[in-house]
Amino acid sequence: MTRLTFTTRILKPLGFGAALGPLVWLGWHAWLLAHDPASDALGADPVKTIQVTTRLTVLVLLLLTLTVSPIRKLLHYSELIRVRRMLGLFAFCYVLLHAVTYFVFDQSLDPGLIWSDTVKHPRIAVGFIAFLMLIPLALTSTDAMVRRLGKRWGRLHRLIYLATGLGIIHYLMVQKLDLRVGIPYAVVFGALMVARSRFVYQGPSRGPPSPQRGEGDRG
Repeated sequence: MTRLTFTTRILKPLGFGAALGPLVWLGWHAWLLAHDPASDALGADPVKTIQVTTRLTVLVLLLLTLTVSPIRKLLHYSELIRVRRMLGLFAFCYVLLHAVTYFVFDQSLDPGLIWSDTVKHPRIAVGFIAFLMLIPLALTSTDAMVRRLGKRWGRLHRLIYLATGLGIIHYLMVQKLDLRVGIPYAVVFGALMVARSRFVYQGPSRGPPSPQRGEGDRG
């Protein structure tokens, strides 16, 4: 079995299933709660359970997305690039669910409540900025946009570094700067930045590879 076959037929489906897992778990328990409002399917505070689950899932998926390039460079495993866009899009789906849960179910789409909560808790603004940065990355993740943007695509998608960093800061602020909880994510992020600077940016940027060569699958 070639590495390409292994990646597309085994690794990518496994990654898809793993990334989908938290969403399936939330959906199943939400269905149980809808059919039995007295149950504790999503805990005492369902909104908080959804927010905690999606927040952690986003961080893990973003860190995994950033892990792809150092690993493929270190192991000369170019086919691994095919899983990166999938991980990035899953991360965006979870951050979108996280934002919708906050704005709709937590704040009832009330601008006044949202504004007062943001002023009182700056972590909301930090998280929202990170969310906004991920929107153009999701919208330009197709092969057509890779071709259309050319070298600009690579520069635009460097926003993922800042978005991930802000996401970790948001998480630390939510945990009231409890380093025991947030420091592992910060350490992993720092290690990935060092690894990427060593294996990815040793020379000037040449823009994204052509999708026609099978490497437009990026995110």
